[in-house]
Parts: sequence; C-alpha cells; structure tokens
Amino acid sequence: MNPTFKLMLAPYNFSGHNQHVSHTGLGVSAMNTAKVLRAAGLNVVVRPVVNLADLKQKIANENPSHVVINALWLSTNDLAGLVLLRTDIAFAVLIHSNLAFLQVESKGITLLRQAIDLELGSVGNFSVAANSRNAVRGLQDAYECPATYLPNLYYLDSTVRTQRPKWQGGTLRIGAFGALRPLKNPTGSAFAALAIASNLGTDLEFHINTGRNDGGWADRLVASVDAIFAGLPNARVVKNSWSPWADFRKLVRHMHLLLQPSFTESFNVVTADGVAEGVPSVVSDVIEWAPRPWRVPPDNTEEIARVGRGLLSDSHTGVDGLAALQQHDDLGVTAWTAWLNRKIV
Repeated sequence: MNPTFKLMLAPYNFSGHNQHVSHTGLGVSAMNTAKVLRAAGLNVVVRPVVNLADLKQKIANENPSHVVINALWLSTNDLAGLVLLRTDIAFAVLIHSNLAFLQVESKGITLLRQAIDLELGSVGNFSVAANSRNAVRGLQDAYECPATYLPNLYYLDSTVRTQRPKWQGGTLRIGAFGALRPLKNPTGSAFAALAIASNLGTDLEFHINTGRNDGGWADRLVASVDAIFAGLPNARVVKNSWSPWADFRKLVRHMHLLLQPSFTESFNVVTADGVAEGVPSVVSDVIEWAPRPWRVPPDNTEEIARVGRGLLSDSHTGVDGLAALQQHDDLGVTAWTAWLNRKIV
C-alpha cells in the first residue's frame, strides 16, 4: 500500500445497517471502488455513515488524508464546519448521479450549488466531484467552476465469465433490475423484452426488483408493468425482492440478457454485475463506459429489441463487456490518483 495517502470513502448509509444489500448502491459502489484502488496499491477504507456525528467519529478513528463523502446529503453548514476545521484533510463531495437525475431533488441541487461556493471559499482542501464525465462537463459549462472526475470503479476478480452459454431455446430470461423510477425506464424495457420474445417465438420471464418504493413511484410502475403483461400466455413478470449483493450477482448469472435503457445514469452497477457474470446488457447511450454496440437511444424500444436480439447470439459479448469495463477501471484509477496527488494550496 502507498503510505503517502489514506483515503476514506464515506457513503451515506441509507439502510442504516447493512451497506452490502443490493439496493444500497452507494455502499456497493464504494466497496467496489475501494477494491480496485487497493489492488492498484492505494490505502483505502470504506466507512458508511448515517449522520455528521458518525462521520466525525470515523474520521477521528481513521485519521485519513483524504475523505470522499458519497452523495449530496450533508448540510452545507455542517460540511463547511468540517472542511474549515480540518484543513489537513482533502475533502470531496461526490455527486452519485448525472445532472438530469437531480431534477427530482431540489434539495440536492441546492446542496450542490452551495458546495460549489464552498470549494471557492475553502483553503484548497475541498472539491466538488462527479462520477461521470458528462456531469463534470455540465458543471464546468453551467457554473464555470472546478469539478473533479472521480468515477465509480468495479472490481473484477478471477471468477469473471466471458463465455457464458448463449440462449438456444426454451424460456428466455431477461432482467431489468434496479430501483423502479421513471428515469430507469422499466416500461420501455418491458415492451422491448416482449418484442424480443415475440420475434424469437419463445416464452419470456421478465425479472424486476420490488419491495422498495422510491418516491412513491415503484407501486405505480409495477402496476404499469403488470398491465403490459396482462393476459399474455407466453410471458410473465417475475418480481425479485432486494437481497444481499452477492445473492443478486447469482440472480444476474441466470439471466440471458439485461436491459438498462435509463434516461439518465452515471455508471450503472447492474450492467457491471452482468459483465462480471458474462451476461450482456442493452443500455442507453448515457452509460459512457459500456461497449458502443450495446448502447441505444433509451426511448426507442424497437432499437432496444434489435440490439438485444443481436447480443443474445453474439459469442463475443462477454469479451467486449470485460474489455470495456477493464478500460474504464484503468482510466478511473488514473483519475483518482491524480486527485490524491493534488496538493492542498
């Protein structure tokens, strides 16, 4: 490990207890990022936090040189007090989504604007960061402010599959996993999955996650998906409860194809989970790291279905996905290292 730095990743622990449950994306992403950076020789710890007092205590326990607070949740007054008191530590607040996602979070936009002001008013030990290049460019263009690129990384171990057997008949299993929100486009995925199954003349299992009602949207979107499949003898919706992340990986392993045509996205862990299990994804063109042939306009269900049919029969999808994710990780380590090496003014 590089003794020069000690990086503490502090994701907000929405679950309040277990940061490894598949729906706590901040914790899963931080864990994967830490693994990649540790494999590159950097000293990194992950300490999920639930409030300011918890954050302060874990900083005191770990004595880090760098702290990344994942997501916009800490009030600006609390954040400013911490940054101005601990000038020996380099802090960053990491925006966990693309900018369009923030349209439903007015509080998040306010905290973002105030964090930008804090960066200008600090002694050089605070950065506003985003985990997508799109968001970084958007902040720089809109506010003419500094913005640091600190991407989500995904740890790829020796069990990665690149040659999983392709679908060759029988029931087709397609997963459209993740939180049920309009911007995740679950109904677009449902129509496209049906189109794929109809074209191939096969039965379909369409898998989604349920049990988490983000902003009150999930119940309505489940009802919409159910209506799309109502009365169809060859297709059914399979509702999977949120589970520990390791169990979720096993579920992904049994899919033939994933659909992730989000309208806005910064990384998309589900697509990376698919890569690790040798399962390809049709994704929207906002998922920057994915292989270009996997990317489609998110509102074009005909194109989603066409690309999905191609991926089901393409023997190179596992290799393509792995190469794209490995390249993203390599470039990402460079970006993180550049921030760690930046001297406090």
